[in-house]
Amino acid sequence: MMHETTEIAADIRDALSRTPRRIPSRYFYDPLGSALFEAICELPWYHITRAESRLLTRHRSDLLDRLQPLATIIELGPGSGEKLKRLLEAAPDRRGPIEVHLVDVSRRALESALHTLGALPVVRIIPHTADYESGLFEAAARRTRNGRTLVLFLGSNIGNFDPPAAADLLAAIRRHLSNGDALLLGTDLVKPEADLLLAYDDPLGVTAAFNRNLLVRFNRELGANFDLDAFVHRAIWNADESRIEMHLEATSTQHVQIPASGLAFTIGAGERIWTESSYKYQPAGVARMLEAAGFSVSTQMIDAEAGFMLTLAAVGGQDGTP
Repeated sequence: MMHETTEIAADIRDALSRTPRRIPSRYFYDPLGSALFEAICELPWYHITRAESRLLTRHRSDLLDRLQPLATIIELGPGSGEKLKRLLEAAPDRRGPIEVHLVDVSRRALESALHTLGALPVVRIIPHTADYESGLFEAAARRTRNGRTLVLFLGSNIGNFDPPAAADLLAAIRRHLSNGDALLLGTDLVKPEADLLLAYDDPLGVTAAFNRNLLVRFNRELGANFDLDAFVHRAIWNADESRIEMHLEATSTQHVQIPASGLAFTIGAGERIWTESSYKYQPAGVARMLEAAGFSVSTQMIDAEAGFMLTLAAVGGQDGTP
């Protein structure tokens, strides 16, 4: 725990010393943050989880047929495990034993996913408490070599990475896969600004609580003195960059001290701390991004009502053959 706190403190010192000040979005997911995110997924204005579940239900049998013989699944950011469970429950006669590796920085999320998936009889589950790239490396090194590997990167989590970082992560995934393996990528598509702002600044204030909980976490874990009442949640659609930005905006001048980080700074009224980017995509742009990383796009499945897409990308030919 001490090593983890030291790492967080160093990250926060670096991030909050930049211009603009930023906080890495991975720090949202302490136990309370993870619970708040699960609540966000249930909001009527946040369509990603429900749309992705519909697409998985509609296409899961075809996906499993394409990927046979499937031996290993590596899921980056599994959340509660419900989407993977939905996929694995389909057409059991198509499957042999499957080894599942779950990668997440949140222990709470991993515990939830383990509970959700634990009843599946033909699955061996291995959790990795790690960031995506470290966990991917660990999982790929331990996977079975007797069948195909599928990497799941769902929930439009790729959208939290700026384009260069997203390209680097997709290239890293590709490096750990072999001919016949595949990636199933979920991406949120560009939609009207009003719909996007409702999804990230909901009328119930759940997303605002999720954002401000970062300050609660740093006060608790790093000894910071953020005044919660002096920061408000802001969600902004940046059309030029095709992304939603989440910020914490100071409503008055604050003299912030974070003892564990050895950091003290003043933030003025109206100044913002950038906490998350959520990029939105066009189908052709997703295909180009995957092809640049060395994948062949097999199929794109779109929920037009919600503006969400799943893309199956293969290593080798479009059908996953060498």
